[in-house]
Amino acid sequence: MRANKLKLNPDKTEMLPLTSLLVLILGLHSGLLCPQSCDCPPGSGVVWCNRRDLVRIPLDIPHDTRVLYLDSNWITHVPNGAFHGLRQLRELHLADNLIESIAPGAFRGLGGGLRLLDLSGNQLQRMELAPFVMLTWVRLELYDNPWHCDCSLQELLEALPLDAESVEDIVCSSATWEEYVGKTLAHLLHSGINFCLSQQRNTDLAMLLTMFCWFAVVITYVIYYVRRNQAESRRHLEYLKSLPLPSKQPSPEEELEEGDTLSTIL
Repeated sequence: MRANKLKLNPDKTEMLPLTSLLVLILGLHSGLLCPQSCDCPPGSGVVWCNRRDLVRIPLDIPHDTRVLYLDSNWITHVPNGAFHGLRQLRELHLADNLIESIAPGAFRGLGGGLRLLDLSGNQLQRMELAPFVMLTWVRLELYDNPWHCDCSLQELLEALPLDAESVEDIVCSSATWEEYVGKTLAHLLHSGINFCLSQQRNTDLAMLLTMFCWFAVVITYVIYYVRRNQAESRRHLEYLKSLPLPSKQPSPEEELEEGDTLSTIL
């Protein structure tokens, strides 16, 4: 009877080994998963997803991956949480794709051990600081991107702990001023160019120009209003002058004199 009771109502403490075993099996199974279009040699910690015509980052990458190759594909965007759970990842290769944008939480969930992030050969023109806030001591490969050199890119490079070689790789494909195109950003910054100061100057100039335009509009309106009032006053005065003068009515004395003169004549 007691055995039946235990069978029907098992004690929670007796379920713990079974639960642990299930978690262990699931963990091993998730570690053995490999994206369909990739190669995951057992025990190597390396996942090969390069040259597979991928247009997005696979979601079922093994959690024990240490080196991930996603280069030479057709990926255009790195979404939030794309590498979540890959806490053992040391190298991430995203070179030679078509990446144009990186979401703020793209690298969220990675451990602090990432040492190489290769973004070379993509279509990056601008980058925000947010995706890289949690990454420390990471070597960034940024060459062969059509960078637009402006204040935001300068602030990004100043905020990231980049080595000199990474900064030297950034060439301005476009810039705030045409004479900076084709030059490395590091050379421009070392020569004393400050994109943020130039941008502030441009902003101040634009504000002054806008204020001048507004003043010109106001002054033009005032001049137009005054001239219109003058014209209206002139027309009104001419109209008054054109009116016939009223006939003069004789005064009572003049009427009395005319009566006396008439009676005298009679």
